[in-house]
Amino acid sequence: MAATGRQERPSAERTPARAIGTVPTDEHRRQPSGIPELDRVLGGGFVPGSVTLVGGEPGAGKSTLLLQAGHALAAAGGPVLYCSAEESPGQVRSRAGRLDTLHDDLLLACETDVTAIADLIEHHKPRACIIDSIQTVEHPEVSGSAGGVAQVRESAAALVRLAKRLNVAMVLVGHVTKDGQLAGPRLLEHLVDTVVEFDGDRHHALRLLRAVKNRYGPVGEVGCFEMTGAGLRSVSDAGRLFVGEAAPDAAGVATTLVLEGRRPLACEVQALVVPTTLVNPRRVASGLDGARLSVLTAVLQQRVGLKLLERDIYVATVGGLRITEPAVDLALALAVASSDCDRPLRAGVIAIGEVGLAGEIRQVARLGDRLAEAERLGFTEALVPAAYDGAAAGLRLHRVRDIHEALQRAALAEPGPMTRSRSDIVS
Repeated sequence: MAATGRQERPSAERTPARAIGTVPTDEHRRQPSGIPELDRVLGGGFVPGSVTLVGGEPGAGKSTLLLQAGHALAAAGGPVLYCSAEESPGQVRSRAGRLDTLHDDLLLACETDVTAIADLIEHHKPRACIIDSIQTVEHPEVSGSAGGVAQVRESAAALVRLAKRLNVAMVLVGHVTKDGQLAGPRLLEHLVDTVVEFDGDRHHALRLLRAVKNRYGPVGEVGCFEMTGAGLRSVSDAGRLFVGEAAPDAAGVATTLVLEGRRPLACEVQALVVPTTLVNPRRVASGLDGARLSVLTAVLQQRVGLKLLERDIYVATVGGLRITEPAVDLALALAVASSDCDRPLRAGVIAIGEVGLAGEIRQVARLGDRLAEAERLGFTEALVPAAYDGAAAGLRLHRVRDIHEALQRAALAEPGPMTRSRSDIVS
């Protein structure tokens, strides 16, 4: 019989398939980090043997957060290894002293060789290991400089294998590119079990931690922190950070409730509409989508009759919060109309809804949860889409079909078509 050139592989013992309902579930014993908002994002704490990737811009507070978490884990029992591949021992020691995170079981090593880090983990057998950062460690058997695609891939893969074998909770700090994406190969995010992003405006104290991948807990959960002189502080009632700073009778101010993960946050939206001398009026948005502002401006012009072609429009959120979801549309439109007419909204009113190109107000997700949070914060009225048929949560609801009806209910327009703008009032 002629040879075919194919070699027969030895048969391996195979496990037969079975009904999914008969497969036992894995119960993961978590290690709480001691930081409530971090535990919220992780789903209760770090899982032994898991690998967590923490990404964020320089200066966001990643090292501060993980140094505090390492101290809390060490204080709870068992050594924690903090490997800094970017800073000297003296720099890390100085920060730890400032943050009051010194502990005998919090071990510090400044090492860039991944094999040397593996030896340290084998020797000390920590309950958790923090690598700051994965882009600065090198694998001696891989060519190229630290931060290269091959180096990041192989170094991360070696650390993942080590974490699984020794049942160590591994945390990798990752850099981000200019467009906010994690630097390095895309495979890095697939190798790890959990990916969280830490961001915030360095000019504001607020920091947000978001889970974008989590094999052991919910995805999309958000933790809120405030940067203080003593480090990061968990903020359980973050909604109060973004409302209440403007005067009650200030025009151009509206409040909405947005979803950050599964958490509703109240946010104040401010607008300033002023005459322009430019051929093309300015449309400037801070913390909001500039393209969405242009669309809403066109809707207010065409569907309501506001004269905004000769107006510069500036809009912003309070506290550095960035809002991208469409539920902010109604509040943003009300703020622009309020500033243009120089007439404030009624106190205690909150606006939630998406505005369509025909001026209709559309439904948004989890409106009932948003209304419950608004009632807890002390709001008394809410402008919501007419299609909403859920509970009022103790609020007086104004169900509106379109943007013009919303302006009427918000006491910004008299019955009938609204065509008055600031130029009409002045004249």
